[in-house]
Amino acid sequence: MFDISPAEWTAILLSLKVGLVATLVATPFGIAIAWLLARYHFWGKSVIDAAIYLPLVLPPVVTGYLLLLTFGRKGLVGGWLADHLGLVFAFRWTGAALACGIMSFPLLVRPIRLSIEAVDRRLEQAASTLGAAPWKVFFTVTLPLALPGVLAGMVLGFAKAIGEFGATITFVSNIPGETQTISAAIYTLTQVPDGDAAALRLVGVSIVISMIALVTSEWFARRATQRMHGT
Repeated sequence: MFDISPAEWTAILLSLKVGLVATLVATPFGIAIAWLLARYHFWGKSVIDAAIYLPLVLPPVVTGYLLLLTFGRKGLVGGWLADHLGLVFAFRWTGAALACGIMSFPLLVRPIRLSIEAVDRRLEQAASTLGAAPWKVFFTVTLPLALPGVLAGMVLGFAKAIGEFGATITFVSNIPGETQTISAAIYTLTQVPDGDAAALRLVGVSIVISMIALVTSEWFARRATQRMHGT
């Protein structure tokens, strides 16, 4: 039951790698978008807000197909990246990270935005009054105070990336050792005879990873609430 095979370890480690890369790359963009939405009112804000959460309501296969059309070797962006920069996403683990990053982006942005909105703007105004530039106010006042929310968003995004399946398998297929994450490996094992035991092992690993991520995210969320109330 607990004798994890090398192939299963490969899927587990690949999932962790994909989830970590997706989260680290998406976080700077998530912070920027969250700050923009939390601090500014502008025409089209509701459209941007809706676009961010669109992956949560679209069928994952639709998102994966759009990624394939955009970042495939013959896609509008993918073709240029492959020809000029040598970057290939389709049917590569990097493509899995891209798909996971997009699918987890809404869960990453939401806690960060809420944390930034909770930061007392009088503290930012005081720093500005003392002569700090806007970028310095952000990095020395806003971001440190919002850090628990940033970490909570990163953990939630990582957990979502680990469990992503539909968009990933549509965009990068299910190639063992290259794009076969835990979810794809479970799907494969349920389709073959005598694969139930191995699938159950991976299900257990997924549950453990998800529980750890959720508990960690909740802890960071409580820290953000305590900071907001000054406790």
